[in-house]
Amino acid sequence: MPATYDVLFARLASAFDAVSPGADPVLRPSERVDYQANGVMGVAKTLSRPPREVAAEIVRHLDIADIADVEIAGPGFLNITLNPAFVSSQLRAVVNDARTGISLSERSRRVVIDYSAPNVAKEMHVGHLRSTVIGDSLARIYRFLGDTVIPRNHVGDWGTPFGMLIEHLLDLGEDSAVSTLSMGDLDSFYRAARAKFDADDAFKERSRQRVVLLQGGDMETNRLWRILVDQSVAYFQEVYDKLDVTMTPSDVVGESFYNPLLDGVVHDLAAAGLLVDSDGAKCVFPAGFENRDGEPLPLIVQKSDEGFGYAATDLAAVRDRVGTLRADAVYYVVGAPQAQHFAMVFATARAAGWLPESVRCEHIAFGNVLGSDRKMFKTRSGQTVKLIELIDEATERADAALRQRNPDMDIAERQTLALSLARAALKYADLSNERQKDYVFDLDRMVAFEGDTGPYLCYAHARIQSILRRLDEPVSLDDVTFSLDDPSARSLALGLLRFPEAMAATVNTNQPHRLCNYLFDLAQRFTSFYEACPVLTAQGNERRERLALCVGTARVLATGLSLLGISAPDRM
Repeated sequence: MPATYDVLFARLASAFDAVSPGADPVLRPSERVDYQANGVMGVAKTLSRPPREVAAEIVRHLDIADIADVEIAGPGFLNITLNPAFVSSQLRAVVNDARTGISLSERSRRVVIDYSAPNVAKEMHVGHLRSTVIGDSLARIYRFLGDTVIPRNHVGDWGTPFGMLIEHLLDLGEDSAVSTLSMGDLDSFYRAARAKFDADDAFKERSRQRVVLLQGGDMETNRLWRILVDQSVAYFQEVYDKLDVTMTPSDVVGESFYNPLLDGVVHDLAAAGLLVDSDGAKCVFPAGFENRDGEPLPLIVQKSDEGFGYAATDLAAVRDRVGTLRADAVYYVVGAPQAQHFAMVFATARAAGWLPESVRCEHIAFGNVLGSDRKMFKTRSGQTVKLIELIDEATERADAALRQRNPDMDIAERQTLALSLARAALKYADLSNERQKDYVFDLDRMVAFEGDTGPYLCYAHARIQSILRRLDEPVSLDDVTFSLDDPSARSLALGLLRFPEAMAATVNTNQPHRLCNYLFDLAQRFTSFYEACPVLTAQGNERRERLALCVGTARVLATGLSLLGISAPDRM
């Protein structure tokens, strides 16, 4: 069954089109009525006619009596109130649909999502949280819509630092190095190698020679490099598993993968006449990019020392993702400071013919995680906060809250639930903020069971499941009718019917906070309904109606939370 919004919009669009071809009804949910069409003003201005006169003509063409009542308000707004019979039929579809009214995409796409991207032999820290959580949520959403999602974890696993890392590994001995790395102590390994590189000229020279061997394909050097990569990837996976992220080791396609492709990038850009020599470096000057002095801005593909930078690797990645993976869309979940870099890479790739206009390529930019001082979030000693330590601390806070709320809960059950709530707290706090903006990391607020938090939404779901567990016998909801006499019941019903709208808004903008906002609003509507409308003590169809609203709300909450990467618990 088509979503409520889609049915309304189609009818309105037809009526608007009869008066002014191609006009947008500008249909929006309304607090005063169910929906409001605000597009009359634009049509009236185009036609140079009085707005209420245009509104009346649109209403004459509007075939909507079977689903809603419409009235002209103010200077020409169309206020729309859905008919009870239509609402009832739409609600039955949501309550009895495992997909809660969300249809599969008409055409399954191949969607590449580049996210997380930690560096080998370096700890995953709070700076990786946003890319990982946002990227994983988008991956879940697009899979749910029926797309084939191809995650790409573009780890930093190549370059000059690996000379010193390999030499440090040899100095420690393979067994000792593997033991250190397998324990997740990546930062101390890297810092020790860097300190030795800075202080010891002999070590520095050995490291430089090792880089030459690595880039030259020396088999033993490659084996040692592989140890560093494999141990790091294994540790990354521990973090992903603890955070319940769907990224796997098979999704790791690091910088080293693209290294053999870089000469081809340079050759083909030159052949296309796009490459320009600038002070010995090979650059592309994509149209429309200038520096502060108004001079053309270069994208450096190959440096004057013949080394390759990020631009060459990212161009090679675009070619691979479009040409080999046959992507219909490529999303890069990377911090906002890289906006210009990616815009220039995409422009160059399109100019070279590697990125057709039919392929959507977008930088999913995000802001920073800040501390209470509104500066970059760090430890008291000024160190970057490790991601796994954040998860552990959030789990401890959640466990303490659960002990206080339910001291008799089974220990194993409580610990499992505490980890689930910690994930919910961290993910929701990140995803509920508009991704382009910075946000302040406040763990006390994040793990709270009240307010706009992940645990609050989890609790709303658990409360509904508690109601359903007290039923004497399963209730059939196939033919339930909805009178929705109580305003809070009608408000909850309309909230349920707007799930497809929230999903569409989320997907169209790649903004998970829109889904978060919807779920929080739905949970609040349910709280008002729960307080005003007793469920288990109601009788007859009223009882069945209220149970159906509970079932529908639980299903939408569980579905929506799962798309954010959050499990909806049955008990709390």
